[in-house]
Amino acid sequence: MKRDFSRTRAYRPLMGMLITLACLGFTGMVTLSMAAQSRLDTATIEQLTGAKGDLSEKEGVFKVSVPRSDLQMTAAGVKMTPPLGLTSWAAFQKAGEQTMVMGDMVLLEDQVNPVMSAALESGLAVTALHNHFFWDAPKVMFMHIGGMGEEAKLAGAVGKVFGTIKETSGGHGVVPHAELDPAQTSLDPQKIEAVLGVQGQLANGVYKVTIGRTTKMDGHEVGNVMGVNTWAAFVGSDDKAVVDGDFAMFEDEVQAVLKTLRGAGINIVAIHNHMLMESPRVVFLHYWGVGATRQLAQGLKAALDTQRR
Repeated sequence: MKRDFSRTRAYRPLMGMLITLACLGFTGMVTLSMAAQSRLDTATIEQLTGAKGDLSEKEGVFKVSVPRSDLQMTAAGVKMTPPLGLTSWAAFQKAGEQTMVMGDMVLLEDQVNPVMSAALESGLAVTALHNHFFWDAPKVMFMHIGGMGEEAKLAGAVGKVFGTIKETSGGHGVVPHAELDPAQTSLDPQKIEAVLGVQGQLANGVYKVTIGRTTKMDGHEVGNVMGVNTWAAFVGSDDKAVVDGDFAMFEDEVQAVLKTLRGAGINIVAIHNHMLMESPRVVFLHYWGVGATRQLAQGLKAALDTQRR
């Protein structure tokens, strides 16, 4: 039977159009599916965080904010308002099948550690704690948080952080206090050494222990004497003492050390870097604790035990 080639040629453009439309339809379905997967549930985030937010369509980020309009604060005599940097916020973004959150909390000194504990206990990471101003009264600190996981869980955790900020505002936070003078120190250094397993030095009423670590900068090893160390300084008696110091931590150790110190009732006063371009990267944590000498030493030892050495 003779084939009608002219008819076949006539159908070719139509067949091409049908195939193209089918491909476009499939692509559209995939695009819609991907868009559905990447869409944040902004209503639920607002409900769980207790804060209103704004969506950036361009970046796919939903940011909730809580202005600290309750703060009556000045910096170098300037009356500070939320638009000048006194707004707590948390931003949510899809990361594959999970959600990422990053944020910054505006806190007075007495709020820092209760809010930090709320963040850590809710599964969030605390990534920095520092000041943004000089000459501010009252003093304001900024705590940065982060997390990756289920969207609703992260939003609920941020909600607990915002809730703790509200609960501790107006002077309802925590202020540790101890009337101590290094000139009257009477603590027994051996009791601290027995717990920490490290020998220190007593000078001018201060008993200090230093534990070195090492990293590299520009290919050169730097260690204890160059400032890569964890140290603890004790003042007071066996029954009541103050310990302050610095923890040198690799990045993957930070959260465990924070949780352990807070679990021991030791206050965190700063989290930041001391160097640049080092490898492995070292994060430093400054702390302040008040209590019985042995209790404080046990808290520090527990935190040290979370690190690889």
